[in-house]
Amino acid sequence: MKFKLTPIKADASPRKFYRIESNKKSKIILNVTKDKYKNLTSYLAINRFLRKKKILAPKLFNFNYNKGVMIIEDFGNLTLHKELLKRKNKLLIYQKIVDLLLKIQKIKTSKKIKSIKNKNHIIRNYSKKILLNESNLFFDWYLPLFISKKRARIIKKKSNKILLKLYNRLSSSNYCFVHRDYHTQNLMKVGKKIGVIDSQDALIGHPAYDLVSLIDDVRIKTSTKLKNNIYDYYIKKRNFFLIIDDKKFFEDFTILSVQRSLKIIGIFSRLFLRDKKKRYLKLIPYTWRLLDQRMNYKIFNELKKIINSNVSKSMKKKVISE
Repeated sequence: MKFKLTPIKADASPRKFYRIESNKKSKIILNVTKDKYKNLTSYLAINRFLRKKKILAPKLFNFNYNKGVMIIEDFGNLTLHKELLKRKNKLLIYQKIVDLLLKIQKIKTSKKIKSIKNKNHIIRNYSKKILLNESNLFFDWYLPLFISKKRARIIKKKSNKILLKLYNRLSSSNYCFVHRDYHTQNLMKVGKKIGVIDSQDALIGHPAYDLVSLIDDVRIKTSTKLKNNIYDYYIKKRNFFLIIDDKKFFEDFTILSVQRSLKIIGIFSRLFLRDKKKRYLKLIPYTWRLLDQRMNYKIFNELKKIINSNVSKSMKKKVISE
């Protein structure tokens, strides 16, 4: 049997992907190193869970856990990110993405789901500790690019007190499935349906988090008007989340947006320093724009003051590798 094996451009994860084509059919081979096997079992468990709930996620065909290899369904190359770049009227596509998000958020999520060989995968709560650990990536990886590690640690300690107060303001709402990276490069056009990929880091958390990932996606620049239209569409359709009133939901949304932007700047810096991946650095200036826009509310005054006193406007616009 003749077949063709083609490497697929790697994402920011530790996984490697290959497309294997035979008899005009194709599948994806996914491979991880031994120290990342947990990533593989999570990927399998979450995909199985979503498929059982009628969400289109890659089907598993075969796996070899001892070698860190999995063969899964091929959704092709057309991400919704590519589709949006071609369209003038982007709102219609975003509305379909929001409809899918709401369908995912309505899923009744069990903390224990089946993984390889009937083992359980635990979907954890998106705790304040996790939120803080994620935003700390900004202080641990980004700030030391510009200032001393000692000063970065001092700023981190002061900022953590402020951030924890902000996270404590969030509604007690760890009750829905959170993909955790719900943006248009992780959503595939599969015929007339939308396929969901890269879901292995899912947690049980706040419904606003995945909405933040979509609206404040650093990989595609959208107008404030479009962002507001997407947000308004979600609010109109979210009748099953009426336990959080609209005003409080927006406050939670902005807090989680600030948290996510800090996290992303930190992750992109870590990819550069630790993993020698430079291509994400060009996204940091736009991430700063999003962060500054979302911090333009009174509740962020303390945080804004400490960050702006240590990160200049020129630093925010700078692409680090220049």
